[in-house]
Parts: sequence; structure tokens; C-alpha cells
Amino acid sequence: MTKRTSILIVGAGAIGSFYGAILKRAGCQVDTVLRSDFEVVKEKGICIISPLGDLSYQPDHVYRDGDTPESTPDYLILCVKVLPGANRAELVKPWMGQNTCLVLIENGLDIERELAEAFPDNPIISCLAFIAASRSEPGVVEHKAHGKLVMGSYPKGIDGNCQTLSVLFVDGGIKVDLTEAVVGERWRKCLWNTPFNPLSVIANGADTRTILDTEGGEELIRVMIREVMTVAAAEGYLMDESLIDQNIEGTRKMPAYKNSMALDYINGRPIERDAVLGNVVAIAQRHGIPIPHLNTVLVTLKMRAKLEGRD
Repeated sequence: MTKRTSILIVGAGAIGSFYGAILKRAGCQVDTVLRSDFEVVKEKGICIISPLGDLSYQPDHVYRDGDTPESTPDYLILCVKVLPGANRAELVKPWMGQNTCLVLIENGLDIERELAEAFPDNPIISCLAFIAASRSEPGVVEHKAHGKLVMGSYPKGIDGNCQTLSVLFVDGGIKVDLTEAVVGERWRKCLWNTPFNPLSVIANGADTRTILDTEGGEELIRVMIREVMTVAAAEGYLMDESLIDQNIEGTRKMPAYKNSMALDYINGRPIERDAVLGNVVAIAQRHGIPIPHLNTVLVTLKMRAKLEGRD
């Protein structure tokens, strides 16, 4: 018998649970490491409500953070939030084998470096998820739209591990675009995340429809996207102006959606402020590029965090 590809999901929230379901459907062994929801998932599995059909599944093994692994996986998929002070290298260290490929499905810029330095002999795949999904209650995920992954080897190229994993995702039912330049693709993802996510927090958890339909909202999004493009260009990643319309039109086609940062804020959890917005502003400052709208939003978020005791 052919050995099943073993997958370990570290951070099985909405995103990790969804992509775990896709790989389970492709025939992989899928294990999870959980901090919360352990008892629910151990007993009932993960329920996923999706337009793709019933994606609910029972992980092959359910571990608590800190458990001793029974074996190391072929692919460790890391889906935790990129937060200040979070040591992701220490988090995954117990589960990393000599031949384990580390896969990041996370938001933000320059998030791979610390892991590449911690595990120089392990291949790293960096992925960007284009998906609308949220955790509605313990062990339950609502997948509303999309699910495509853009993936490439880090820092560049497409190796055999990347090709193999992409085939498994496709077999499970989603679209995958492979890229030779995944860092550039991260800049493209920032065109959406960097404006929408922080604005949703400032607006008390506003959904995408509210943001775009409020008077002046769409224009503000457009200006912020343009500022991100200017910073990306300074880093050597030129993007066409048509991407502004594409991001707006694509968002309007989605159901009204509260993004993950909005949900984190509403539920009192830390937000990925620096990974999604702060790093863009820092790069702009390094190049001496004026980005007044992005900077204003960042400073406003910091003020709000300080006022609410979240900083």
C-alpha cells in the first residue's frame, strides 16, 4: 500500500480547519494541534459549512499544544496569527522532523524569515489564501467564498515539495496557482488586506459591504490600495493599476464578509496589526515614501489599542 501523505495543521482555526478538510478529502492523513476547541474537536470533529459541500471531518489525531508527537509529518502547515512576541519557531519545533516541509498559510509581509533562520535545512513553502471563512463557534467553520491558494517555495522558485502539495490541494477541490516569486505575491495580497482589515477594526468590526457602501468608503479603499502599490514598487514589485478595480469588483461579488481581523477585534483577541499594516508603513518610511492614509490608519489603531488597554 502507498503511504498516505501526512499533514499536521498547527493553528486549526477557520483557515487551518478549511485547508485541512481539503487535504483530508484528497486522501491525506490530517492531524491537528489545538490550543482551544480541543475537547470539542476530539469528540465531534470539525464541522465546515461550505458552498463546496459537506467538508466536515474528524482529524486522524488531535493534539494539544505541548503534547509529544507520535511522529513527525511530511508537511507541517502553520496557520497561527503573526503577532508581536509570538515565537512561531518554538511553537512548531517539537513537530518538525528532518524531512518535514514547513508550509505557511498566514497573512503579512516578511513573515518567513525567522522560520527560515530557525530551520535552515527544512524546505519552506509560503502560501497566500484567498478565502472568506470564519469560526462561528467551537469546532464550527463557515466557509462563505473562494479558497484559492497562491504558493511558492521561499524565498523563490517552485520545488518538488511545492508541486506535490499543490496537486493534493487540487485533488481536494480548490484552485492553486504556483508562483516563482511568492514575496511579490504577498505584496499583491496586501492590496486587499492592508486597507480592508484595519479599517474594519476602526469601524467596530464593519463588514466589506459596509466599508464599500459608506459614502467615501470605496474611494478611501482605492487610495489606500494605491499607496500599498507605491511602496511595493519601491521594493521592486511593480503592479498594474487595474488591480485596484479587480480588488474592488471581486469584493463586491462576495457576500458581506467580516474579515479575520474584525472578528479577532470583536472577540477581544490580538490583531495582526504589524504583519498586515505596520510592516508596510515601516518599509515606506525606510524609502521615504509618503503614505498619509496608511499612516493615519496605523496611528488610529494604536490610539484605539492604547485606549482599550490592548497595546
